Amino acid sequence: MEFSYEIKDSYAEVKANGRLNMVSAPKLREFVTDVIAGGSSRIVVNLENTAFMDSSGLGALIGCLKAARQAGGDLRIAAVQPQVKMVLELTSMDRVLTSYASAEEAFSND
Repeated sequence: MEFSYEIKDSYAEVKANGRLNMVSAPKLREFVTDVIAGGSSRIVVNLENTAFMDSSGLGALIGCLKAARQAGGDLRIAAVQPQVKMVLELTSMDRVLTSYASAEEAFSND
């Protein structure tokens, strides 16, 4: 899995490309922690190119959400693919991790 980020006007967009599983989950946590440490506490994780997520990936997203909130910001997810959406719904985490159609929409009303 590969990660990249881009600083936008009011948030940082983290792009996740690949499978978010037990191998890549710690890398996502570290990557987002580094983005937050760089001064961006409002994070959008773009999952457009993430077709698979397991419980480790879900745990990583929750950990990243916690880190962002502790830094005074928030974490939202965008462009969620069907399998990832199913995992979120089955675990009721779709109520905790707010999903948006695109990264641009995630913080558009804040």
